Amino acid sequence: MAWSSAAAASTAWPVYILSDDFTVLGGSVGPIGSMKTNRVIDLAIRNGYPLIWLQEGAGHRIQDGLDSRHFASAGNIFHMLARLSGWAPIVTAVFGPGYAGPTNMASFADFRIMRRGHAQMGVGGPPLVRAATGEEIDTESLGGAAVQADRQGLADMAPETEEECFAAIRRYLSYLPSNSGMAPPVTAASDPDDDGIDTLVPDSPRRAYDMRKALKAVVDRDSYFEIKPTHAKNIVTAFARIGGKPVALIANNPQFLAGMLDAKAGDKAARHIAIADAYGLPLVYFVDVPGIAVGTGAEASTVALRAAKLLYELGVATVPRYSIMVRKGYGAGYYAMNGGRGFHADGCWVWPTSELCAMSIETALNVAYRRDWQNAADPVARKAELEADIRRNLTPLRAAEHFGIDDVILPSQTRQVLAEALATAPLRPHDPGPPKKRAISPI
Repeated sequence: MAWSSAAAASTAWPVYILSDDFTVLGGSVGPIGSMKTNRVIDLAIRNGYPLIWLQEGAGHRIQDGLDSRHFASAGNIFHMLARLSGWAPIVTAVFGPGYAGPTNMASFADFRIMRRGHAQMGVGGPPLVRAATGEEIDTESLGGAAVQADRQGLADMAPETEEECFAAIRRYLSYLPSNSGMAPPVTAASDPDDDGIDTLVPDSPRRAYDMRKALKAVVDRDSYFEIKPTHAKNIVTAFARIGGKPVALIANNPQFLAGMLDAKAGDKAARHIAIADAYGLPLVYFVDVPGIAVGTGAEASTVALRAAKLLYELGVATVPRYSIMVRKGYGAGYYAMNGGRGFHADGCWVWPTSELCAMSIETALNVAYRRDWQNAADPVARKAELEADIRRNLTPLRAAEHFGIDDVILPSQTRQVLAEALATAPLRPHDPGPPKKRAISPI
């Protein structure tokens, strides 16, 4: 057991640490090692302290597993990790080979990091893959950071050095309570650098901009900590502080796929909601979404289920939730990004650059109004007339007329509005629903 004193947090508490020793039989775990592991996890469950697991090993010791007297009873480590999940934070850091058991166990963690260029993750390493399938592949191509952090999202980040890995662990834990029975730690507030936020969004809805600049202009200075920064870049998930209070940020990124929600973005955002809800962090959305991905490729990725999972996680969350409408809010993507009253947002504000509707004007003209303008005496003029009529109905003030949102604000007012809302928000204002045993996730 060791002590954690995250620099950004105002409190410190014990943490439990497990560490593989690669110099002893490749870090493989036998019966006694399993007992030691289970003992530490049991203490984390009993006492409600975070678990940090430093991994660099071969998982279960095969020689011991080839005896049914030992293996037949199985182990209860996955049962224990499932019990700990959502009660106290679980962090894993992979520093070397981590195929098979280590990856299976790391998958239970809330925060998973791997050292780029040194660590590998996967269900089975190259020798097992060769024996099972005949496929020849090297360790990096199978389970390196470019695969598991950047492409697949199994790891939340992949720092270059061990020191950066340890710093990321400390930073991550600084936003969370010791366990879900406690409130998140509050620190002293610090003013952000909000220069230029009122002119950040371009006049043209087709032009991209850096959503991270908007986020950093609203949250406390140096408090922004992004999760999965190299995976599913069309959605941004991060922790930060506003007025000293930790929050979980979810934002569309118009620099990638125009901020469209695809399957990977849905998985990434849904997981962020679950972690925030487990540990009591309010959800803050910054919305510029053209919708949910369509087409054969999108359907092959099971985007419908992934989008449903995103909607589901927001629906079962009990923490406060707020939304800032930055620009586009189209279709089901608007719902999935906590738009309007759909999920009883505790606050929904729109910037003057916002446009909220069922789909883009161009798409609507080609789907719902095609016959109208194509059959007109002057199709071009009729199409322009229709577009002007539609655009008059999509102003931010019109969105506020029927109380679909709370207010129209300038971007530079966003921090103050959110800080005031967070200052008076209860920890869990949302009722989890009727007295059922559990909800059933779409995936």
